[in-house]
Amino acid sequence: MTVSASSMDAAPRLRRPSNRLLLGAGFMLLSALLFGIGNTAVRWASTVMDPLEVVFFRNLFSLLWMLPWALTAGAPACRAVLAERRLGPYVTRALTSLCAMSAWFYAISQIPLPTATAVSFAIPLFVAAGAAVLLGERVRLRRWAAVCAGLIGVIIVLRPGAAPINLAFLALVIHCVAAAGTVLQMRLLSRKDSSPVIVTFLGLLVTPMALVPALFVCWTWPSLGTLGWLALLGGILTLGQLAMTKALSLAESSAMMPYDYARLPFTAIVAWIVFGQTMDLWGWVGALVIAGSALYTMHCDAADGRKMARSKPN
Repeated sequence: MTVSASSMDAAPRLRRPSNRLLLGAGFMLLSALLFGIGNTAVRWASTVMDPLEVVFFRNLFSLLWMLPWALTAGAPACRAVLAERRLGPYVTRALTSLCAMSAWFYAISQIPLPTATAVSFAIPLFVAAGAAVLLGERVRLRRWAAVCAGLIGVIIVLRPGAAPINLAFLALVIHCVAAAGTVLQMRLLSRKDSSPVIVTFLGLLVTPMALVPALFVCWTWPSLGTLGWLALLGGILTLGQLAMTKALSLAESSAMMPYDYARLPFTAIVAWIVFGQTMDLWGWVGALVIAGSALYTMHCDAADGRKMARSKPN
């Protein structure tokens, strides 16, 4: 599998806001599907090695998938980042990404995937708040309403008090905060650089960072078969990152993040097929609330885009 620069790098010149929103939603839904599959692979890999080792190999193989592009068609764009001394934001983004990944990989090794995915939907709340405070984005009331409705769905899924809160749930909270910081930085970086450039530098920086904590755990050398699955895992999650970065370059992060709720049904289906993990009736009620909030946001954003397009002179 190779990453096509032409498909991910060249941004279509879409003038209508509705077109950009719909295309961004499509990329966001694609990333949700890929992350749902990838997280199932992470759960499996964490049964044969420490989650911190999985973080390292996931980033190593992600980097290997991107290197052919970075050394050929993407070389000028990558050199420009270094020549213009714009590496600083990539370093901070790598740090928050490493924190988010480490916490997430540990959490899903301890908690059923659908439940962990539901908890992770607190991320859009932090993203919306951060977008308003740090990026100056106008977050409309209905987007706040959609985020809050999604969080209500998460509460329905978890039903606080039904199960004890442990270290894995604390790791999920850390993941949500760090992942929100990563999303906001992706939004900033995408204003200047293309999706493949952002993902390539993430691999270049996070891979050596991830090696340090991995060396302090009980290191287990993976078998050739396991390495093959880890390589596939790296490819799937790399494509998921490319799709998400592309979506965030097409529209505001507060508009795109509600579509990430689609990860829950995608993950639930894959987790049921692979591990036999299921959610109860209340879990699916919460999932419907979450999905409904995202669909409502998509409908309103598309309607706004059509109104703006009609109001502009030809």
